[in-house]
Amino acid sequence: MATTVAAPAAAAPVAKPKVRHAWTQHGLLFVAPFLLIYVVFLIWPTLLGLQMSFSSVNIAGGNDRFVGFDNYAEAFTDPRMWRSLGNTVLFTIMSTIPLVLLGLVLALLVHNLRFMQWLWRLSFFGPFLLPSAVISILWLQMIYPPDYGLLNGTLGTDVLWLGDPAVAMWSVVLTTVWWTVGFNFLLYLAALQSIPAHLYEAAAIDGASGWDKLRSITLPLLRRTTLLIVVLQLVASLKVFDQIYLMTGGGPQDSTRPIIEYAYDVGFTGYRIGYASAVSYILFALIVIVSLAQLRLFRKREEVTS
Repeated sequence: MATTVAAPAAAAPVAKPKVRHAWTQHGLLFVAPFLLIYVVFLIWPTLLGLQMSFSSVNIAGGNDRFVGFDNYAEAFTDPRMWRSLGNTVLFTIMSTIPLVLLGLVLALLVHNLRFMQWLWRLSFFGPFLLPSAVISILWLQMIYPPDYGLLNGTLGTDVLWLGDPAVAMWSVVLTTVWWTVGFNFLLYLAALQSIPAHLYEAAAIDGASGWDKLRSITLPLLRRTTLLIVVLQLVASLKVFDQIYLMTGGGPQDSTRPIIEYAYDVGFTGYRIGYASAVSYILFALIVIVSLAQLRLFRKREEVTS
């Protein structure tokens, strides 16, 4: 007797779950205050500044008219703009390298200490919490004075730390490193504490030395943190203004004037807001280019090492 095998029943179509969009409306209500502040105080001023960079806006009065790229053409032929931009780039190079390296060294030292870690963390990170005005006045009135300053008194010299064009930029960099290295130190310390301990234990069993652990485990696992710190530090250094304006005013002989201070002087002393906006957007373009270049460079390195 032939046995009839029943064909398998067709699988019932699975109903797709209905997507509910109520959460979107609620989410927009929650973020609406932030979006409003973001648009009013960042997006709108940014677009307004870009529009003014193509005009002859003058806060002292006069004819406000569209001038196209005339402000940018003038900026690229302005020797004072180029010198201030050169000072900014010089400060960025002189400050970024020690801030990254010193932040890493301090984090490694504190991470390996077994006593009073809280005191070292507070000592290294504490200055970063102080306002730029406090730091500037402290170094201006106590560290750098040629007659009674702590630095000349300790070294037995009579150097004009902020009055000599040859050393003024170095003095500002020294103050900046002392003031802001704590932020990089804290980022590196947090990254070090997130590295699994079993990696070091396995390396110790294999007979790896401390240098081998640093070179093969610590530094590779800190690559992403280093990328973040380098990008943040480059952007922060390119935007330098506060401490230089308070300590040297851009002097002596314009040897420390950054491009932001030059834009400030042109806009609020020379009353040429349109030209100052163009100078500001040149700096903005430089920051974007440097940031994208750094991200691409580190991405290529990760692709090579992975």
